Amino acid sequence: MNNLEEKAIELRKWIIRSLASAGSGHPGGSLSAIDILTILYYQEMDITLDNYEQKDRDHFVLSKGHAAPALYAVLADKGFFPKEELLDLRKFGCHLQGHPDRIKTHGVDTSSGSLGQGLSIANGLALAQRLDGIQKKVYILLGDGELQEGQIWEAAMTAAHYNLQNVIAFVDNNGLQIDGTNDEVMAVEDIGKKFAAFNWNVLNVSGHDFVSLGKAIAQAKQFQEAPTVIVCQTNKGKGVSFMEDQVGWHGKAPSLEEAKKALAELKEAF
Repeated sequence: MNNLEEKAIELRKWIIRSLASAGSGHPGGSLSAIDILTILYYQEMDITLDNYEQKDRDHFVLSKGHAAPALYAVLADKGFFPKEELLDLRKFGCHLQGHPDRIKTHGVDTSSGSLGQGLSIANGLALAQRLDGIQKKVYILLGDGELQEGQIWEAAMTAAHYNLQNVIAFVDNNGLQIDGTNDEVMAVEDIGKKFAAFNWNVLNVSGHDFVSLGKAIAQAKQFQEAPTVIVCQTNKGKGVSFMEDQVGWHGKAPSLEEAKKALAELKEAF
């Protein structure tokens, strides 16, 4: 097991603890996305506590804002706020709201929660970097159910039209959303072909394989002709057996007993 895998397991534990303490929230999509956030924040992105207030750095947009527990776990581990505050998730007076707020929470680049808006925001950040002569990247994490929002495709056209090669998007393609499977609610496949039709560079990988993710990100960083989307095949609730690929865990927090069971499984993962 490499360092990234170990870090992802540690972060999964904090996700479970924070959600159980809150009694509400979204475990399924947080657990499916955490490996993507892990490789970005611990290997690929130029975002640190020291350079966060500077413009000349990478930016990260969590468009699927309901996966906030995953982002919060990373930011706390990176020192943006104390880890103990993760246990106050969603509680009155705590800055860790159900969806990220860039004003309240240090380390959050973009407020999000209303699905479909993140890619437009990423485009704005990328255009601003171009105007400022900054050679950095804007990374964005989209949900697959989120692709049902029309604004995503307007933003996809915009990014391709202006050749925003500094935009690297990830799709957390776990196949499930709050009301059922994507196919039942509003089919979004073939995701790669859709983005290709909008003149994007498309890569397909496992969202839980750090080697494949690393290679895809390296390719995306080198590609200069178009924005890149990395379509990541993932499992909802990844890492906790009774949550994996179960739509019911989209927006239901584990009880204390369920949390203990999940944490025991994650401990065994070491």
